[in-house]
Amino acid sequence: MPLSNAQYDQIIREYNAKQIKNQHMVDDRMNEVYGKDKRLKAIDDAISSCSLFQARKLLNGDVTALATLRSKLSEYKKQRLDILKQLGYSEQYFEPVYECPDCKDTGYIENERCHCFMQRAIDLVYTQSNIRNILKDENFGTFSYDYYSDSQQNPATGLTSLQTIQNAVRECQKFIRDFDTDFSNLFLYGDTGVGKTFLSNCVAKELLDTGHSVIYFTAFQLFDIFEKNTFQKENDKDIIAAHQNIFDCDLLILDDLGTEMPNSFTISQLFLCINERILRSKSTIISTNLSLNQVAEIYSERTFSRISSKYVMLKLFGDDIRIQKKIH
Repeated sequence: MPLSNAQYDQIIREYNAKQIKNQHMVDDRMNEVYGKDKRLKAIDDAISSCSLFQARKLLNGDVTALATLRSKLSEYKKQRLDILKQLGYSEQYFEPVYECPDCKDTGYIENERCHCFMQRAIDLVYTQSNIRNILKDENFGTFSYDYYSDSQQNPATGLTSLQTIQNAVRECQKFIRDFDTDFSNLFLYGDTGVGKTFLSNCVAKELLDTGHSVIYFTAFQLFDIFEKNTFQKENDKDIIAAHQNIFDCDLLILDDLGTEMPNSFTISQLFLCINERILRSKSTIISTNLSLNQVAEIYSERTFSRISSKYVMLKLFGDDIRIQKKIH
């Protein structure tokens, strides 16, 4: 994921700050227990001295030094653990509390950038950190079926609004559960205010929490990046990076398709985006207020064919939830 030097340095500084904060926490906890039993400090000092002493002996050719070191360390650690237990502490009390246990807040796993680094780069490039705040309110934990009627039926399916959203939620949960093993895409369509964006956000929250990279765009934002990449990208690393990440992220969410101003450029770019992500087996969620016929008419039969053949189509219907909330 290309970043400018300034962006890379900013992310690395954030990781350094996390590591320093963790080290301060560990130091504070060590000083806390040292104050309760001075023997612990003496044991820790003895471990350090013993390790250094035996290492020197090993370098000087003493073949018994390593076995001696292991024996002494085992004895010291047992004494240490016994004292900690008497004081009511576990050894885990002195372990850092990492935001990302996978890379231990370094940003790297061996020589590869960690998934948390990738997502931080996405947040920085697209200035989409505000999505984190949205997902605190819009997730499966706050999702409610109360706004869907159990009597209002869709003539085409015979299902009620409530049954329809229940099926949609099950499909979304399956999408999340099988995300790493079964390539799939979701196409959410229906009238304004029936929960399409909310449901997309529920999926985004679950995948972000499991270390996947997620980019959220409205249709206008997405096509704006495509336009800048085509006509203004000269030596602009941010635009080039933003464009590349659209095809590389684990999940792309394209919200409110049809609210942009469709033209020959946006139509061709939508097909390119959809087709390229399918070829790369990168999942996409698209939501729109348009009907399927309108999607085919506006964006071409070719684009609609790719969507209908490679996406799980979920139509939501019901009364506008935003209006219901205002009334109640």
